[in-house]
Amino acid sequence: MRRQIFTFVGHYLEMVLAMFIGMGLLALLWMLVWPGLHDQPVASTLVMAADMTIGMAGWMAIRGHSRRMIAEMSVAMVAPFVVLLVPLVAGAITADTLMMVGHVLMFGTMLAAMLLRRSDYTHRHGTVVQPDQVGNVATP
Repeated sequence: MRRQIFTFVGHYLEMVLAMFIGMGLLALLWMLVWPGLHDQPVASTLVMAADMTIGMAGWMAIRGHSRRMIAEMSVAMVAPFVVLLVPLVAGAITADTLMMVGHVLMFGTMLAAMLLRRSDYTHRHGTVVQPDQVGNVATP
């Protein structure tokens, strides 16, 4: 049981780290390609959410997670920001509030997605993972 908890927490921390690396590296690219991006809150929010998701999805793919799990985690990460764009555009919250609340909610939705598939996150993923007939990951 203790090993499963450590493995679960390790998966979570790996995804968070990959998310920050993706966001950091891609932000450098965006500064060159779209210099005024940060002056546009909606666009910068969507780009930042995509950058985080790309980093996390890439790491999940390397670790052998199924496409379905990667898609679920991607939705869990992006959804809070997309939902918060409505009050931002309506003028009910500021861009800073969106970023703060969006990140807090995102960590919660990521955890929720992992808890829904707890058995997939409580074992170590090997380098050889084969999909079964329904697209889930079958461990070797």
